[in-house]
Amino acid sequence: MDLQRLYSVAGKTVLITGGVGGIGRMLSEGYAAAGARVLITSRKADALQETLIALRAHGADAEGCVADLATNEGVHEVIAWMKSNTPSLDVLINNAGATWGAPFGEFPSKAWEPVMHVNVQAPFELAQGLLPLLEAAASRENPARIINIGSVYGATTDVLTAYSYTASKAAIHQITRVLAHELAAKHILCNAVAPGLFPSKMTKFLLSETYKDSILAGIPLHRPGTPEDIVGLMMFLSSRASAYITGAIIPIDGGILIAH
Repeated sequence: MDLQRLYSVAGKTVLITGGVGGIGRMLSEGYAAAGARVLITSRKADALQETLIALRAHGADAEGCVADLATNEGVHEVIAWMKSNTPSLDVLINNAGATWGAPFGEFPSKAWEPVMHVNVQAPFELAQGLLPLLEAAASRENPARIINIGSVYGATTDVLTAYSYTASKAAIHQITRVLAHELAAKHILCNAVAPGLFPSKMTKFLLSETYKDSILAGIPLHRPGTPEDIVGLMMFLSSRASAYITGAIIPIDGGILIAH
């Protein structure tokens, strides 16, 4: 058995939405280092350009598209861009995310639509619109993949007043299962990962001196996640090694879900 080939993603075409910061940047760098062709999106042109320059400096085959996935136009722009740039897509990673925090009594109605659009509707419509590219890459022996980035906050009640965020992550977990069933016959696997605390712009306040000790105390492994943690799992889910797994929601949280 060739274990190196079993876990390889070399030569695969991978789309990572929100691929310029936090977990998205970790994944962009990880797939590039593994020899994949990395296609990334961002709503910020300057951040996208900086990321592409950094990836290409290490010899990566990397391209990017500026698009705001909080809008229908942004989703359609990504689909059109992909269809003009590649005949097939091995791995679609729906990573772009949005959140909103406010106390229960003050949580506004405007906190729902943009969060649900980015975290649920956009991943669904990207899977829908990019289906021909995924089908072109898929085979019984080497399925194509859709991997949705969910969250432990889609499975716990300790949600730090981010009500629309937790609802959206529970929804993307369920959409993952539904699409896994829908697309299995087309040799397209659909799984989700549910990260706990990883360093990012979204979680920066949790790792500040004010909250860090109490937050880490609630994680059985007493540390945030690292790039190696998330990249290792995603390499597995994108490689031949996981070709018999679909519809799974995999926590990567240092034990948060067993503690709450």
